[in-house]
Amino acid sequence: LSAGEVLKNLNKFYKRKEIQRLGAENGLDARLFHQAFISFRKYIMESSSVSADLHIILNDICCGAGKVCLLGHVDDLFPFFLRHAKQIFPMLDCMDDLRKISDLRLPPNWYPDARAIQRKIIFHAGPTNSGKTYHAIQRFLSAKSGIYCGPLKLLAHEIFQKSNDANVPCDLVTGEERVYANEDARQAPHIACTIEMCSTNTPYEVAVIDEIQMIRDPARGWAWTRALLGLCAEEIHVCGEAAAIDLVTELMYTTGEEVEVRNYKRLTPLTVLDYALESLDNLQPGDCIVCFSKNDIYSVSRQIEARGLECAVIYGSLPPGTKLEQAKKFNDPDDPCKILVATDAIGMGLNLCIKRIIFNSIVKPTINEKGEKEIDSITTSQALQIAGRAGRYGSSFKQGEVTTMHRDDLMQLKEILSEPVPPVKAAGLHPTPEQIEMFAYHLPDATLSNLIDIFVSLSQVDGLYFVCNIDDFKFLADMIQHIPLNLRSRYVFCTAPLNRKEPFVCTMLLKFARQFSRNEPLTFDWLCRHTKWPLAAPKNIKELVHLEAVHDVFDLYLWLSYRFLDMFPDAVLVRDIQKNLDDIIQVGVCNITKLIRASQSAAAPDTAAVVSEDFPLSRTKRDTRLVSDRHGAKSTEALSIAVEVPGERRAKNLKAYRSAPRQEDLKSHGRGSLANRLLREGLLTQEMLRQLESEWQDQRRNGRYGVGSKRDDQNSSKEMGKKKK
Repeated sequence: LSAGEVLKNLNKFYKRKEIQRLGAENGLDARLFHQAFISFRKYIMESSSVSADLHIILNDICCGAGKVCLLGHVDDLFPFFLRHAKQIFPMLDCMDDLRKISDLRLPPNWYPDARAIQRKIIFHAGPTNSGKTYHAIQRFLSAKSGIYCGPLKLLAHEIFQKSNDANVPCDLVTGEERVYANEDARQAPHIACTIEMCSTNTPYEVAVIDEIQMIRDPARGWAWTRALLGLCAEEIHVCGEAAAIDLVTELMYTTGEEVEVRNYKRLTPLTVLDYALESLDNLQPGDCIVCFSKNDIYSVSRQIEARGLECAVIYGSLPPGTKLEQAKKFNDPDDPCKILVATDAIGMGLNLCIKRIIFNSIVKPTINEKGEKEIDSITTSQALQIAGRAGRYGSSFKQGEVTTMHRDDLMQLKEILSEPVPPVKAAGLHPTPEQIEMFAYHLPDATLSNLIDIFVSLSQVDGLYFVCNIDDFKFLADMIQHIPLNLRSRYVFCTAPLNRKEPFVCTMLLKFARQFSRNEPLTFDWLCRHTKWPLAAPKNIKELVHLEAVHDVFDLYLWLSYRFLDMFPDAVLVRDIQKNLDDIIQVGVCNITKLIRASQSAAAPDTAAVVSEDFPLSRTKRDTRLVSDRHGAKSTEALSIAVEVPGERRAKNLKAYRSAPRQEDLKSHGRGSLANRLLREGLLTQEMLRQLESEWQDQRRNGRYGVGSKRDDQNSSKEMGKKKK
C-alpha cells in the first residue's frame, strides 16, 4: 500500500462530520476523538503489518479512490478505529454506567433524609457588621437542638464558647478537634462545627449556615451546597451577602422549599476618606493596614516599629491561637499596641476594634476556576468584607473609615466599593468517595488522579452548579500514587487540608502515607523524631515560617487521627505539644521586627540598613513584584531575602537588594532634593542615579550641549558650592 494514499485517506476519515458524530455517540468527545485518532493513525503508519481485515479495507479504499464504482469508503474504517479507541480508553466499554455515576444534575436527591421533611429556609442578608449572624445565633441558642456551620475554626470556636457561656451545652467539631460540653463525652444537643464537618444524617431543630456567599468558592463551595441541600433541620438560617439570595431561592425551588428573606443594614456608618495615608507617619491609634502578601506584612511592620510604634500582626498561616492573642493585644485599651498589620485573614473570624482600614494595595493574587494563579484588583465583595471591619458595633469606635496607602489607589477603591456585588450564579459540587469507588470498579487499572479526571470530563451539571477545582486533590493523588494504599484510604489522604506550596508539610504527608501503608502506627515518638521536636524560639523569619509549617503538620496528624484512630493513636499528646508550639510562635510574632532584622543581617550584613523609615515599600517596587509573580517568579522585594527564597534565588534577590538606595547614599543628597524624593518614592535607584550622572558627564565632555556649555557648567559649579556652604 502507498503510505501517502493511506495517510490521505486517514485524514479524510478524521475530517468526516459523520465519523465525529458516531464517535460522540460512543463516548468520544472532541478531545478523546482527537487523541484516539492520533494513536490510530500512528498505529497504522508505523506498524510493519496490520490485521488482514484492516489491510483489505485499506486496500479497497486506496484502490477505489477516484473511481465511479468505489470498492471501499473511508467510513468503513470506523469499526477498527472504535476498537483501537477502546484499547487506549477502557472506559468506553462502560461509558453508559460511568455517565450515570457522574451525573450531577440532581444533587437534592442525594439527601433523602432532608427531602423527607419540610424545612423552613430563612435568609439573613446584609453587609458586614449588620447583626445578621447575631439574630440567627439567637434562634440557634433558643432551640432544643441546633448546629452552627462556619467557614473557619475561629468562628466555630466563638459560637462554641458563646453557647456554653449562655448555659447551652454545645460541642465543638472541626477537622482536627472534638471538644465535648459534657464530661462523659456524651454528644450535646448543640454543635458548632466547620462546614465540611456537618452531619447530614442527624436531625436538628435549627441549623445556621454562615457566609453562604462562599457557595461559589472554586475550592470549597461544595461544602456550602452540601449543607444547604442536605442538613436535616426544621429551620435553616442562612447568613451572608444579598448577592446569594437569588441562587439560594432557585436551589430551594428545586427542593420545593420557600425562602424567607430578612434584610439588615449596617449598624454603624462607614466612610471612604477623600485622602490616602501616603506616609506611615500619619498613622493613628486604631489603624489597620491590610496587605495581600507576607513580604508586605514584614516590610510594613518593620517600618512602623522603626517609628517607635508597636503593632500587632495577623496573617493566614498563623495558628488560630496566635491570631487570637494578636487580636487581644490590639483590642486591649491598656496595651501600647495601637496599630494592626494584617492580610485579608481579618475579613472574618476575628472581633477587632478597628477605626480605620488602610489598603496597602488593591491587587491580590487569586486562583481562578481553572486553578490558575491570577493577580487582579480585589473584588467588590472582598473590599466590602475587609472595609466593613472598621467601626465594629459595640467597640470604642462608633464609625468606621477606609482609605488606601497610595493616592493613586484611592479613586479605584472608591469605584470598587461603589459597584454592586455581582450575584452568585452557581453552587459548587465535588465527587463523593462512593462515586469514585464505583468508577474504580469499572476502571480498576486507572490511578486515582485519572479517575478524577475522567469523572470531571464525563460529569453533567445543570446551570445552577459547577464542579469545584480539584487540582489540590490531584496533586496529592499523584504525590502518593506510588504508595500501596486501598482506594478509600488513598481518597482520605488526598482530601487532607494542607497547603501544597509548603514543601515540609507535603513531605510529612508522604511520610505519613508510607508509614500507614506498612501498617505501622504513627506514634508520638515517631512524629517528634521527624519534626525534630522540641523546637526553640525562632531567631529569624525563616525559622518562624518553619515553625508555622510544623504547626500545620501537627494539624495534619490530628486531622488524620479522627479518620484512622488506630494508626494515629497519640492525638492527645500531639495536641499538647501543638499548644506549646503555638506559644513559641506567639513569641516569634511579637518579636517579628527583630526576626526581620536578623534575617537581613544573615543574608547581607553590609546591607542591613537598606530598608528603613526613609525607604518605604514603593508603588513602583510593588508593581514590579506583581509582574514577576504573574510569570511565576518569586518576589524581588528586598525583605524576601532569607525569608522565603533559598538557594540560587537568594543571589538574585541580593542583587536587587543591593541596588536599593542605602541610607548613607540618601544622606549625600539634600533631604528636599528631587533626587532624594525620587529615591524615597522608589522611582529611582542609586545605580540609576550614578548611570544618569555618568551619561551627563559624558555628554559634557563630548560638547553635546553646544556653545556656552562650559560657562553654564562653571555657573553650576558655583551654585553647588553655595549649596555646600
